[in-house]
Amino acid sequence: MAENTSTDGKARLTPAAFLELARNENRGKLKVFLGMAPGVGKTYAMLSAARALKNDGTDVVVGVVETHGRSETASLLDGLEVLPRRTVTYRKHTLMEFDVDAALERRPRLLLVDEFAHTNAPGLLHVKRYQDVEELLQAGIDVWTTLNIQHLESLTDVVERITGITVRETVPDKIIEKADEIVVIDLLPDELIKRLKEGKVYLPENARRAVDQFFKASNLTALRELALRRTADRVDEQMLAQLRQQGVEGPWPTAERLLVCIGGDDISETVVRAAARMAAALKSEWIAIHLAKGDRKSADRVRERAAEKAIRLAERLGATTVRIKAKDMAEDILNYARRNNITQIVIGKSKPGFLRSWFGKSLSQDVVERARDLAVTVIAQEPRKSAAPFELPRPHIAIGGALAASFGVGSATLIGMGLEHLTRFPNLSMVYLFAVLLCALQFGVWTGVIAAALSFLSYNFFFIEPRYTFTVAEPYELLSLFIFLVVAVVTGGLTGRLQEQSAAIAERAEVTQALYDFSRKLSGAVGLDDVLWLLAAQSAAVVGGRSVVLLRDGANLTLHTAWPPEEDISTSDWAAARWANHRKEPAGRLTSTLPSAQFQFRPLLSPHGVLGVVGIDPETDQELLPSPTESALQSFIEQAALAIERTQLVEHAAKAETAAEAERLRAALLTSVSHDLKTPLASIVGSVTSLRQLGSKMTEEDRADLLATIEEEANRMTRFVGNLLDMTKIDAGAVDIRRDWVDVADAIRGTFERAKKSFPKRKAEMAIAKSLPLVRGDAGLLGQVFFNLLDNADKYSGPQSTTRILARAVGRNVEISVSDDGIGIPPEALDKVFDKFYRVAGSDGRAPGTGLGLSIAAGLVKAMGGTIKAESPIAGGRGTRITITLPAGKPDDVDRTVG
Repeated sequence: MAENTSTDGKARLTPAAFLELARNENRGKLKVFLGMAPGVGKTYAMLSAARALKNDGTDVVVGVVETHGRSETASLLDGLEVLPRRTVTYRKHTLMEFDVDAALERRPRLLLVDEFAHTNAPGLLHVKRYQDVEELLQAGIDVWTTLNIQHLESLTDVVERITGITVRETVPDKIIEKADEIVVIDLLPDELIKRLKEGKVYLPENARRAVDQFFKASNLTALRELALRRTADRVDEQMLAQLRQQGVEGPWPTAERLLVCIGGDDISETVVRAAARMAAALKSEWIAIHLAKGDRKSADRVRERAAEKAIRLAERLGATTVRIKAKDMAEDILNYARRNNITQIVIGKSKPGFLRSWFGKSLSQDVVERARDLAVTVIAQEPRKSAAPFELPRPHIAIGGALAASFGVGSATLIGMGLEHLTRFPNLSMVYLFAVLLCALQFGVWTGVIAAALSFLSYNFFFIEPRYTFTVAEPYELLSLFIFLVVAVVTGGLTGRLQEQSAAIAERAEVTQALYDFSRKLSGAVGLDDVLWLLAAQSAAVVGGRSVVLLRDGANLTLHTAWPPEEDISTSDWAAARWANHRKEPAGRLTSTLPSAQFQFRPLLSPHGVLGVVGIDPETDQELLPSPTESALQSFIEQAALAIERTQLVEHAAKAETAAEAERLRAALLTSVSHDLKTPLASIVGSVTSLRQLGSKMTEEDRADLLATIEEEANRMTRFVGNLLDMTKIDAGAVDIRRDWVDVADAIRGTFERAKKSFPKRKAEMAIAKSLPLVRGDAGLLGQVFFNLLDNADKYSGPQSTTRILARAVGRNVEISVSDDGIGIPPEALDKVFDKFYRVAGSDGRAPGTGLGLSIAAGLVKAMGGTIKAESPIAGGRGTRITITLPAGKPDDVDRTVG
């Protein structure tokens, strides 16, 4: 392809190839020794190759090898390090299992793990040995293992048809597809049978049974073909992958997309496995879709469980699974296929029911007829012995429903007899129809059908002449009876379906309401604890059991919330939670990892990684959660993950903002200190140096000027340090503010006299209204506020400017304003001038002062219950006016306090 060639004409890697290399960079390599059957020499070949590497200096360790009593295989273990087995007690039996923890601790370069498809003893971390191997590969350890072809998940139905034996221990195909190397250990079927008869595979008695059952020449030939074909497909895939990684141009095969339809019938697993084999052969992506009637609630739990089992099988085999509520099954399947660019549909050959065999089509026939632009592959089920040409629908009736039908028809019969004695009722069949409707409405379709049949027999027996027999005297009465039966069955069926639809609507409404309540409460959650409590409570409610929430704290998990609140988790639950957190997949109860745990843990995934895990312990012991419950639970987890990440981001942002503000203040403080201490210190040092060196030669007037400079600069430093200390006390809340009655006029006059000494060249005016009310506050600190305002006016206005102080009563408040004719404050800075270290540049472009005076004034005024604001009152944005408003005291309060 053109996009795989660089500008200099050299081939380059595609993005997909880069991603593949990145994924495999730190992963261990998996090598599989594949055979057609036991006894072909897989373990022997693996040990022989391992010994050769050992001799070359490679660190080779035997994790687990089963010799099955074969001396030539056991001899190859000599000289190889063998890890000790782990002892597991199960049902009073001691089992020796592979110790994956010991292997991870030893961490060899190459580990040998025999029997890839082995099922571990209950209580271990994983259910299957291939999961142990996957963990070793994730840790960067190379693994060699052995496998027989019949253990591949997608081939179990094929192997069963060939050999007549059901294989219980299987390995998902996707695990083998990720193997870095597959070595076929091939042996002619006749040679394998000869080895078997010579006792080189099993003991003599077991060997004779094996030859008669599994080890037939025809079986071995078919299995050998499967092994060779699968290996050839894998070699082809590896070749294409290497060409892509090397940047070699195509053409590459056109991608296919398969859609496999899953139902709740017996053929579903066969269809899934067939689709998996087709997808592997075509090297294509495939999707498994399950459709359920959206207008009714399924009463067939057996079919639901079968469908869920088939969906899980498809997921293990590498499919993407989809669940859809449908009205028209065939049309919805085709619409989904066209929307998702499906090139081929795989569906099982479904058998029509009793009525459909006469009047309708099966789903597979309907899909084939409508799919004019899509390829459809129909998978037929193996014929069963004594199979009927059609199957009657399986009724799903509870004992209570059958008893209710009998009771309802009996009651209708008694009511009919009573009506017959009381009055001439023209048509007693209406009473039976009413009973049928009630039974169907309360208990469903099949209860209504039973009620209709019983009503047909009862009406004939008790009310049709000749009575108390099933004989019908008149032909029209026979016709009426059959019409009655049809009407009863149809009305009962329609009423039962209405009941199922009502139940389905109620179920969906309950789930929708739960999702709505969760979303509404989640939107109102203000903190992380609120989100976690809500998630735990809602998860426990939807599964009808218990729930726990664990969040990541660095590399560890911490139990944050549980419902019920006193809930705690066991050691095995902690292990399952850590696994789900680390591997980003469910673990614990009803999973393949630590299934002995009480809770099933699911990861809280966000776009930025795993936030933690949610553990659920349903009240029931059913293998799978109902589909509505599963959907609601997953929605809770996904929404909660987003909310948790949102709250954590808010906390991180607040911390970052606080840190940035602290850094800004630190920089401003350093700048202020370096300027406002360096300048007066330089003046003081210069004056002192002049006095010491030239004091005797100076006139008295010059010495007085230098001493005045020292005094002025020392006072400046004292004010600066005082401001810093005051600001620190205000921030720490350590300012001791007295709550005395203060005469504002006295405080202003005292500060005005102090300012005249500090700023002798400054023109100042003071206007104080008569009879100002007293205010509650601290006279000394209030004077400090006024002085800071006068100091600010002196810094930010020219020498010809006039500072004015005005104090007056406004309503129930006392208002004090300090104004000047200086440069003013820009509009965007009016709200910032009271921030710490904020300074407005002067007319010369420099910012005088420390930026603390107004901040201290604002802090003290607010502490005394007042307000402070800044404005530039002169046209053109010039001049500054700082206005303080303090609450005035009530006359009665003042009189009692003073008098």
